[in-house]
Amino acid sequence: MADNGSVEEFLATAVDAAKKAGEIIRKGFYQTKHVEHKGQVDLVTETDKACEDLVFNHLKQHYPSHKFIGEETTAANGASELTDEPTWIVDPLDGTTNFVHGFPFVCVSIGLTIGKVPTVGVVYNPIMDELFTGILGKGAFLNGSPIRVSSQTELVKSLLATEAGTKRDKSTLDASTNRINILLFKVRSLRMTGSCALNLCGIACGRLDLFYELGYGGPWDVAAGVLIVKEAGGLVYDPFGKDFDITVPQVAASNPSLKDAFLEALQH
Repeated sequence: MADNGSVEEFLATAVDAAKKAGEIIRKGFYQTKHVEHKGQVDLVTETDKACEDLVFNHLKQHYPSHKFIGEETTAANGASELTDEPTWIVDPLDGTTNFVHGFPFVCVSIGLTIGKVPTVGVVYNPIMDELFTGILGKGAFLNGSPIRVSSQTELVKSLLATEAGTKRDKSTLDASTNRINILLFKVRSLRMTGSCALNLCGIACGRLDLFYELGYGGPWDVAAGVLIVKEAGGLVYDPFGKDFDITVPQVAASNPSLKDAFLEALQH
């Protein structure tokens, strides 16, 4: 394995990086924000950029031979080919819109893939001080305690999370609101927290039962969360029944009992 670290050591290094970035996010959260538009409603702040620099610098010091994919750098450099090399996939600030509005669902997400397989995952929300971690084959944890997906077996008693996405053209919005309309007849209630990574962690710890999102930003939104869900006994899959691929921006997640009913509901 490149740079001869153990997976436990990779995780410890990622946690250090996430905690450091978390401090920057926490400071910035209570201050005036300087906001730029990436798209119509997609935002980026100085904090996103500062956190990405900090995380990558921290990881590169420890693992100079590893590859790196990040939301801000990749968007700029277009170098997002995922290879079999150990690759750190980072969203320095997931939930930027929440961050700008002072809504406390923000996090830093750090995932490591080896052979394209998510192997280490860290998602840290510094405002609520929640640290989600996972290592392939070794379980998922919230602040050091093991977590499990919910045991819910009925859609009608399930809490569903999704996101509005960043596009605002009529056809996209009609499709997404129509889908939500149909699902609202079949589930207990709906949440839009504004963070894909935290939604996945919500599935992992059982505070959410169902999650899907179409058209999220890129692999940095899911690289850590997908591993954490699986290690918590959950399933991550393509919402339309194809093979799930972390580079294709559509995802669904739930406990195993709900998968078939959820897929059926999503496809109607």
